[in-house]
Amino acid sequence: MCATAVAAQQAAQRDQVLSSYEIVPEPTAQVAQPPTVEEVRQRPSRDAHAAAVDPRWARRTATAAGIPLPALTAYARASMLAPEGCRIGWTTLAGIGWVESQHGTIGDRTLGRDGHSSRPILGPALDGRDFAAVPSTPESATWHGDAKWDHAVGPMQFIPSTWHTWRADGDGDGVADPNDIDDAARAAAGYLCRSGDLMSGDTWSRAIFSYNHSADYVLNVYSAADTYAGRTS
Repeated sequence: MCATAVAAQQAAQRDQVLSSYEIVPEPTAQVAQPPTVEEVRQRPSRDAHAAAVDPRWARRTATAAGIPLPALTAYARASMLAPEGCRIGWTTLAGIGWVESQHGTIGDRTLGRDGHSSRPILGPALDGRDFAAVPSTPESATWHGDAKWDHAVGPMQFIPSTWHTWRADGDGDGVADPNDIDDAARAAAGYLCRSGDLMSGDTWSRAIFSYNHSADYVLNVYSAADTYAGRTS
């Protein structure tokens, strides 16, 4: 999906569906075509090895949605591993992934099978001009290399301090890395799920708004998520 398509979808839905971020319903078929019981191998523990997304479902859904296979797999696994009672759909994570980095492919990057983009994805310096001023720390600088100001990092654009709180290992490799879409998607799910059950429209809206305090951002994520739901339903 190109940026033009996202904008067109957003404009078409804005007046008839969304009057403010507070009343955004969950995207249509928010858990559109999830892996069925037969398609998912589930073990008792809820770690990254406990949820394996069926590769046939993943390939079929990634093709229909127009999402890179590693990203689609990461979103689906993160949805499966979300905290009990949250019910976050993979399409919600895909909506954020598109808005933040086009699923790790922004700027002619490619997303590898290992979940890493061909080049690191860094947001602008958080120096107070376009966002709050967030000074770098020695720990955060290890992610972005700027000794003065923090930057959002990776395909889901985590600020290092937020990553420190919500970091997660989404693929079971023993490392929590915001540049790995598996880890970033699972961390994003955990962050969003603190708001509650995302099958509630009000809760969904609050959760997305908490990720980026902008009503337009909520609209953009909704539009992308709803587009993916429509493509795969």
